[in-house]
Amino acid sequence: MTENNDKVPELTKHEFEELVKKDFVLIDFFAGWCMPCVMMGPVIDELSEKFAGKIHFGKVNVENNQELARKYQVSSIPNFILFKKGEIVEQFAGSIGVEDFEDKLNKFL
Repeated sequence: MTENNDKVPELTKHEFEELVKKDFVLIDFFAGWCMPCVMMGPVIDELSEKFAGKIHFGKVNVENNQELARKYQVSSIPNFILFKKGEIVEQFAGSIGVEDFEDKLNKFL
């Protein structure tokens, strides 16, 4: 059992569907056994603080939400999808440094 100190909430399918309707939402598709996913956790937490009030953040565990992973064609993790009012505006996978990630997000604000 791992302790969850993350600032970004893990979402259920229903919570996901409600959240992505908002203006800008970044979803982190991950799995607990995925080391790059674990390493990206603190990056996502830091970005959620930097972009507070501008972008909503959430996490989806692909093992518990295979239907969502299939729907959004998440074949490799970590996988990040930026939504604007339910529409995908950007999708990228793999480990990304906080500065590069910040640059990607700033392009949409």
